[in-house]
Amino acid sequence: MDVATPVGIVAALIAVMVAMVLDGGNPAALIAPSAILLVIGGTVAVSLAGIRFKEIGRITGALKSAIMAKSVTAEETVETLVKFAEMARREGVLALETAAKDLTDPFLRGGIQLIIDGVDGEKIREILEADIEAMRSRHKAGSKFFKDMAGYAPTLGILGTVMGLIHVLANLSSPNTLGPAISAAFTATLWGVMTANVIWLPISNKLAHLAEQEHMAKLLIVDGALAIQSGSSPRLLEQQLMTYLAPADRASGDSQKQAKTQGKGKAA
Repeated sequence: MDVATPVGIVAALIAVMVAMVLDGGNPAALIAPSAILLVIGGTVAVSLAGIRFKEIGRITGALKSAIMAKSVTAEETVETLVKFAEMARREGVLALETAAKDLTDPFLRGGIQLIIDGVDGEKIREILEADIEAMRSRHKAGSKFFKDMAGYAPTLGILGTVMGLIHVLANLSSPNTLGPAISAAFTATLWGVMTANVIWLPISNKLAHLAEQEHMAKLLIVDGALAIQSGSSPRLLEQQLMTYLAPADRASGDSQKQAKTQGKGKAA
């Protein structure tokens, strides 16, 4: 599980609190229920107003993905595709059916099943690319939702500040209360700017990054499935798919492969 997003958000919030203490302030002053309710509650509400009710489940799923994202291991996918290519060359494509049932990635399993069913290469590409486009559309909607929240939050913070200043101006006859009242009014603006830049924008960026990562992983599977369908050699397939990996990941994959080979040699 990739915990970079929650760790980063918590670290940023701690940095804000520490900076406030170093400036001689009291972090407890930020705990303003009215400002928090207006900024966070209002931001969520107006953002939900821009989507359909049945899409709420997708948004909560996107939030879960951003916070508890699973890293995509392209090296394992390459290894699996090469193994399937070897099996198809040695035993025929029908031999892939039993092995395909153990695949946990539904996209990869679907691509292998199309090969088993004898679908031609162009049709396989068409089906898999349509699936990829639908995936990208879903991820884009999730990323946009949190980007919209980052846009609404500062505006609602300013709204809270204006409301607080109206209250201040209505009580000018009590000068002793003006300082705390003005401070409380600007707390809403702080919450708006802070939540936008510390919470909502990072989540939006994380979802966009995950979408791009998954897109590349699926393109890798498309090329691998088409190569298996066309009877490409496993070695050529591996060289082709390695181009999707960063040089460091390619070196890591080679090291793991050598370790496995040495292990088998010792076992023998």
